[in-house]
Formats: sequence, C-alpha cells, structure tokens
Amino acid sequence: IDHAYLIILAVAMTLPVLTGGIDLSVGAIVAITAVVGVKLTNAGVAAPLAMVVMILIGVAFGLLTGTLIEEFNMQPFIASLASMFLARGIASIISTKAQTFPENNNFDFISQKITIIDNPKISQDLYINVGVIIAALVVIFGYILLHHTRTGRTIYAIGGSRSSAELMGLPVKRTQYIIYLTSATLAALASIVYTANIGSAKNTVGVGWELDAVASVVIGGTIITGGFGYVLGSVLGSLVRSILDPLTSEFGVPAEWTTIVIGLMILVFVVLQRAVMAVGGDKK
Repeated sequence: IDHAYLIILAVAMTLPVLTGGIDLSVGAIVAITAVVGVKLTNAGVAAPLAMVVMILIGVAFGLLTGTLIEEFNMQPFIASLASMFLARGIASIISTKAQTFPENNNFDFISQKITIIDNPKISQDLYINVGVIIAALVVIFGYILLHHTRTGRTIYAIGGSRSSAELMGLPVKRTQYIIYLTSATLAALASIVYTANIGSAKNTVGVGWELDAVASVVIGGTIITGGFGYVLGSVLGSLVRSILDPLTSEFGVPAEWTTIVIGLMILVFVVLQRAVMAVGGDKK
C-alpha cells in the first residue's frame, strides 16, 4: 500500500531505460501534479476533474521531453533534466507550503481499505486499497505494451540499436514520443495514488524518486544500456526496494545504511549484467 506509487514509477521508468534512455522528470512531475491537484480540490474543484488536470499536466511534460529528444536532438538525460527543473520550479512557484485535502474529498476512495482476509484469530487483517489495484493494472498494461504490441517490439529494437531500427523501417520517432508520454502520464498517476494515500502534498515531494525508480529497474534486471529487461522484473525490483524502508522504522536500522544497501545492490546487479554480457559475447 505504501509503495504502490513506486511500482507505477518503476513501470514508467522501464520504458525509457529499455531504449538506453532515462526519464529524470518523473519525481518532479509527481510534485507539480500533487500540488496542483490538492490546490484545485481546496478551491472547490471536483476530485475527478482535478485528477484529469493532473494527468494532463503529466502528458504535457511527457510531450515536452519527447519533443526535446526528437525535434532538438537532445540526449534523454538532458531533455528530462530540463523537464525536471521546469516542473520542480513551477511547483515551488505555486506553493512552498504543505497543502492538505479538505475533508470528504473524492480522492479518499483511492485510499479506502479493501479487506481480503478478516479473521479474528490473527493479529492483523490482510487488506489492500484501490491504489494497489491501480498499480496492478499499470503492471498489466506495461506487460501487454512491451510483450504483445508492435510498439513494445520497437522499444526493444531501439534499445538494441536505434540506427538498425530505423533502417528496418520501424516507427522510431513515434515510439520515442509514446515512451516519454507514457512515462510522464504514469508519473502523474503515481502522484494521484500517493497523494490520495497520505492526504497532502508539497513542492518537495518526489525528490529522488526518479533514482528510486531507476534502482528498481536495475535491481529487476533491466540492462541500463537498453535492449533487455522485463516489466515484471522492475516490479520485483521495486518490491525489494520497498522492503528496505521498514528496516529503518521497525527495526531501528539507520537510514544511511538503507541507502548504502541500495547502492551496493545496484553495483552488484550492474556487475552481474556486465559479466553475463561478456560471457554471451565470448560464446558468440
């Protein structure tokens, strides 16, 4: 429940990483959409309309990043970095104070508990909420997109070699737009899930979340240079990443050690990827 947003961001980040790119703007998109959504709700705007506005803001930033990459020939790192600073700056202009939802807002339905097991013989019930269901649907969407559509096959082809994909006549430019539009839109959706769960927003929310998403993708086995990886691997990576946080709160492990463990895990997985690739190259 607490990390449903991270699962969504991991799926979002998988798409650009599979092409050898990256989207550094996802955390900032969470911030600007969260601030705008809560401000609109406090101004009397219906929650469904506020959610639509949040999604449209994500679409706008995805379009901006895609345009910078495809029309201005920028590297994804630089293009998404520009979008990140723009989104974070606008969020700070809108508000630098914590914003909370008014009572009885329609965002509440996302955080409502759905009991799966209610047994008085056990100490705690097993339950989820709508945010978890949304995250599961995003995983299914990502799996279908990558493994059962032409767009997905093109994404893998771009990761293998963009020039080869273009020579094959694949719609590389259109696919790149789809990748960054989808990534940014999913970031806005993650913002809705997260904001509804905690009931507040601030311009500093989402700082470093793009790196958590990248960590989840790498831990899940996706090669950072592109061409190989799976959505389900990224989901497993996000779950591995998420179980480290309770170590700090439940067992008193210092937060610095959690960060160190994540760094070591990324290092190990990258080294393993390099080793596997080297062995595969020798066999060829």
